[in-house]
Amino acid sequence: MSQSIEFKNQNIHFCVQGEGPDLVLLHGFTESLQIWNDFAEKLSQSFRVICIDLPGHGRSGNLSEIHSMELIAEVVHAVLSFCRVQSCVLVGHSMGGYVTLAFANLFPEMLKGIVLFHSQADADSDVAKQNRDRTVQLVKMNRSGFINQFIPGLFAEENHERLSGEIEKLKNQAGSISARSLVAALEGMKLRTGKRDVLAKLSMPVLFIVGKKDSRIPFDKVMEQIAIPKHAEALLLNDVGHMGYLEAPETIFNVLNDFVIRVFKS
Repeated sequence: MSQSIEFKNQNIHFCVQGEGPDLVLLHGFTESLQIWNDFAEKLSQSFRVICIDLPGHGRSGNLSEIHSMELIAEVVHAVLSFCRVQSCVLVGHSMGGYVTLAFANLFPEMLKGIVLFHSQADADSDVAKQNRDRTVQLVKMNRSGFINQFIPGLFAEENHERLSGEIEKLKNQAGSISARSLVAALEGMKLRTGKRDVLAKLSMPVLFIVGKKDSRIPFDKVMEQIAIPKHAEALLLNDVGHMGYLEAPETIFNVLNDFVIRVFKS
């Protein structure tokens, strides 16, 4: 069911499906809650699944010139409070993983477990910050050119042809996001702080989903971080880039579903 709340005078759009323990799915940069459609349909047979359009993405409004990960976490908290969620498993893809860690820092009492899906806990390096600045300029000058270049680069090269239709669909979805909203997200990611300390403090289980051919998240960095939480699991995917929910959906669904079932049973 499609719903919305108001946050700082802007609409925040989300969908709720199914009944049971609460499972919350957060998309990444240039995406929308639609990326979860297939997963949500299956997961909603066992859980109440809440998918949120993050600020400036999908059908949610833009909140400011910079969408910090903490601000987005406050938005997620507002949606969950509206839905009367007391505890949940939070899944974050890419930028959604940064939001998940910000949420875990601010509202740990609401979490039974988290999933970092092609995401990680470190802040941007100086080089990465410079790259964000360059991307901001590119978005301002040629938003559609940026999208056409950016989206295919998220996939492992060998999956481009097989998933060409999905790549076009993602380009079209991203095309509806304003330059202002893209820049707000880029600035927020650039300014985010490292969260290894948050990982170390977490008492709940953490699942890392890692693509060995991910061009955005360095494999070695994630492998270091898997050792940090008290209770960590990892799914390592050989021929997958940054978009495992499309590149290896069945494998990921089975592991994710099993993880969430076990977390709620514990």
